[in-house]
Amino acid sequence: MRKQTDPRSNATPDNAMDAHTGHREIDPVTGHDINDHDWNGIRELNTPFPKIVTWALIVTFIYSLIAWILLPAWPVGRDYTRGVLGLDQGEMAIEKFQAIGAGRSDWMAKFASDDFAMLQNDDQLMVQAMPAADRLFKDNCAACHANDGGGGPGFPALNDGDWLWGGDPADIAETLHIGINAANDDTRWAEMPPFDWMARSERMALADYVVALGRGTADGNAPEAQVFVDNCSACHGETGKGGMMIGAPSLTDASVIYGQDHDTVMQTLRHGRQSVMPAWSNRLSDAEINLLAVYVAQMSSPEAEVNE
Repeated sequence: MRKQTDPRSNATPDNAMDAHTGHREIDPVTGHDINDHDWNGIRELNTPFPKIVTWALIVTFIYSLIAWILLPAWPVGRDYTRGVLGLDQGEMAIEKFQAIGAGRSDWMAKFASDDFAMLQNDDQLMVQAMPAADRLFKDNCAACHANDGGGGPGFPALNDGDWLWGGDPADIAETLHIGINAANDDTRWAEMPPFDWMARSERMALADYVVALGRGTADGNAPEAQVFVDNCSACHGETGKGGMMIGAPSLTDASVIYGQDHDTVMQTLRHGRQSVMPAWSNRLSDAEINLLAVYVAQMSSPEAEVNE
């Protein structure tokens, strides 16, 4: 049998032997043990675990025990342990929401009235209400109409003077209540029918005319102008300015819903358009709808200031 060599026989007489390795090598600079790991001549020190980390773990463990006892912690079936303090973040959020509602109930109650002139002429009320109206608009309307009411592809602008159904607060409130092409028995209906029955050449000439309307260069004596009068003026007006309050937009300004380049107009003529604005009466109260109506009406009023 091959004779086993005791590694402890290699220990130097100047150092105490290590129980595991049989030898102990001390770094002369730090005084720490040097272990057997070697990376191209770089030796690793066997430093002790930092005491601060040990204490941090102890404190964290103690805190977790205290939090487990005091705060909601462990799920139990469909419920959870409430903790000694009995805190419930859901109930706390509801309480704060109710406190906010109570704080604005006095001035909000005034918007239950349909007397919009009285509401708009109450300067103190407007100062109180417009910040809340701005938040209400951004929470419910800005996703489609943008934060500034400038609209976007498929969604009309609310910050200009051209309205599809009227820009008075009463008209806006009615639109908010019943929606447009919405799931409401009294909803407003608006549809741009397809003109695919026209010859393509005729549609192309009509598209060129509509593009020219937006640029202000349309020739009212051109043959396509008569095509426009015969087929489009009933909704958009003979000059394309809209304003019929039946859901047909103006074709002469920059606030075009779907776009007024030639290709987009051709697509509209070929396939038609029918968008939807939901009815908000199932989501917002009458007072909130009236508040929004006043806010939106002010968007298109240059002298009015809508708080950001």
